[in-house]
Amino acid sequence: MRLFPLLLAACVAGPAFAQQVQVAPVFPGPQQPAATVMVEPVGMMIAAFDRDGDARVSRAEFEAGLRQSFDSIDTRKTGALGYIAFSDWSERWLGDRNTLPSPFETDRDGDNRITWDELDARFALLFARFDADKDGTITRKELLTLRPQMFDRDRRGRPMEAAPKPRRN
Repeated sequence: MRLFPLLLAACVAGPAFAQQVQVAPVFPGPQQPAATVMVEPVGMMIAAFDRDGDARVSRAEFEAGLRQSFDSIDTRKTGALGYIAFSDWSERWLGDRNTLPSPFETDRDGDNRITWDELDARFALLFARFDADKDGTITRKELLTLRPQMFDRDRRGRPMEAAPKPRRN
């Protein structure tokens, strides 16, 4: 007989526990759209050049990492990469053969070969662009790009819920 009240209490309380709802906190004011955090492939490569693990890439670490990446493809030690070898370099170090910088923007003299000096010059520009505070080091924060999410908008830039619904005949 003592078991019956316990079973009854469990049956009555069960639905109440199952109906607990998690409510997201509501912040006053207009809601800011969610942001997408992006890292360019070259940014991922630069982050990998951090040798001492301090989450900062110094100019010396940058130069050493870039040199190591170049030498890993220039196995014949010619000092230059053809466009196919440059594509191999891009795939290994940037993740894809079609990432930037392209061989066409890196090959400054147009001889269809990318020398160490041409790669170094192109990456010096990238180092300067990423080093936003111009302190001679690149931090993880400087490698990130925050962009508002745009995939929830129609072609005119309106939120999808505001877009007119198609008429059915």
